[in-house]
Amino acid sequence: MLLELSIKNLAIIDDLQISFSDGLTVLSGETGAGKSIIINAINLLLGARATSENIRTGCETAEIEALFAIPRGSPIPEILEDQGYDPSEELLIRRILSQTNRHKVYVNGRISTMALLRRLTENLASISGQHAHQKLLNETEHLLILDQFGGLTQLREKVRSEHRKLTPLIQRLAEEEERSRRSDEHIEFLKQQQDAISSAAVTPGEDEALEKELVRLRHAEMLYQTAHEGVDTLYMSRDAVIGKLVELKKQIDKALHIDPELEKFSEKLESTSYQLEDCVESMREYKERISLDGKRLEEAETRLNLLKKLKRRFGGSLESVIEHLHSVEQELEQIENISFQIEKTRSELEKANKNLSVLAGELSEKRKKAAESLSEKVEAELAELKMEKTRFTVSVANAPASGNTSPYLLSNGAAISETGMDQAAFLISPNVGEALKPLSSIASGGELSRIVLSLRVILANKESAESLVFDEVDAGIGGGVAEIAGEKLASISKYHQVICITHLAQIAQFGDAHYRIAKHVESGRTRTTIRPLDDGDRLEEIARMLGGVEITQTTMDHAREMVERVKHFKSTVSNSFNEKKNNH
Repeated sequence: MLLELSIKNLAIIDDLQISFSDGLTVLSGETGAGKSIIINAINLLLGARATSENIRTGCETAEIEALFAIPRGSPIPEILEDQGYDPSEELLIRRILSQTNRHKVYVNGRISTMALLRRLTENLASISGQHAHQKLLNETEHLLILDQFGGLTQLREKVRSEHRKLTPLIQRLAEEEERSRRSDEHIEFLKQQQDAISSAAVTPGEDEALEKELVRLRHAEMLYQTAHEGVDTLYMSRDAVIGKLVELKKQIDKALHIDPELEKFSEKLESTSYQLEDCVESMREYKERISLDGKRLEEAETRLNLLKKLKRRFGGSLESVIEHLHSVEQELEQIENISFQIEKTRSELEKANKNLSVLAGELSEKRKKAAESLSEKVEAELAELKMEKTRFTVSVANAPASGNTSPYLLSNGAAISETGMDQAAFLISPNVGEALKPLSSIASGGELSRIVLSLRVILANKESAESLVFDEVDAGIGGGVAEIAGEKLASISKYHQVICITHLAQIAQFGDAHYRIAKHVESGRTRTTIRPLDDGDRLEEIARMLGGVEITQTTMDHAREMVERVKHFKSTVSNSFNEKKNNH
């Protein structure tokens, strides 16, 4: 439920606050006073597109803020918690519009996104204005209204869920059949890649090892000579280092009897000799490993060039080449099993189509029954709104299939979408003897207002939105019809918070709360104000709505009589509502 609304610098509103309660709240005022701006503000808080053109002239930003009471059983606390917000019993939404078009959204004091805003507010409020009238002319909305009336939204959701299982299967089958069609040519292509990699017998890190080997092969003579000279210097030459060390050790050993301290030098010389002998042996082995064969150099260069080509073709590294080989082998295996896969997918699709057809068929049958009931109820409501000769029918027919509709999305020739296998259309004949025609082709503004109101009354206890906002509900109606419309709004307010903008006293008289919206010129600027009306002010406002600028005693008496009569009506409605509630 909407508790509070604050608007700053939006169009001709500079600073306005409204507190709302449950029941029926009426907003009235002269044409152009700013009532539509309030509707626009609520729309913005529900996620409508913002534009800098809405900002009051001379201001950099506009700000709209609303406090909602979160209804019991609402998913809002869970959504907030999932998004890292602290769940609470209230929801505070703020939108800041900027001249730079960098608009901002805040939820419970934290910066948020439009996507989250729309998720949170989708069932908080619903606005029936010009948009609702246009929506009613859109036949795609008629099916949803019918399902809401028939209590079929859960079954409709099951159909949607089953339909979504089919879509990826259909796509998978198309891909498998396409793969099968081009399999021969593709198999040849894959096998060429497989042979190219397999015949190369690639091993990880082989290219790096070859790079190092090639460096040695290209400098083999120098490396061989270096190792040879090392062996010669240390061991083979007449003045070899090891020989000199051995002689030196002998001399030290002879002097040990003179000074035993020399023994530590003897030990170090002996150790060094052994280490050098090991070094000599290693250098000999190294020298023997050095290849001076030009053939090996050619082989290594050829092999490395092959590896480079493979890397260029298959990913840039030997690891990616090996990975590509595995991928090719897997794809070849899949292609070899493609016939089996196709049959498996077809079997899954047939099973899914059967399940979907059963659900869609059940939904279709229930829709037809609900359509009969809704047609009767709308006609009854319209009769009360002085359209007693009007015929209204909800037509339900199977959706036709197009040429490219998948056979797995058909049931007895009818196409099945996420909403089922039906199309619904509201047909109307306002005049006796006239044929039923689509609502969009003949309904006037006044007729649309009454149809919208009738549907709201019928769907009152099924409506998901907590707050219902009515703008232009009085378009094209007046007199006795307007009074009946007011009665119906009062009835709806027993189930929902209702906010109604009206020009008609016959509707305003039913308000539980009444606000007057007015505009004034101050310091050369137009500004809109709103104030709650007490009983005396309310009588005067209703009298103004009845009689225009000049309020006479007669209009005041009429207004008082209207208000007293409404009190009795409300008492009757309240008792009836409580009785229904207790029985339920």
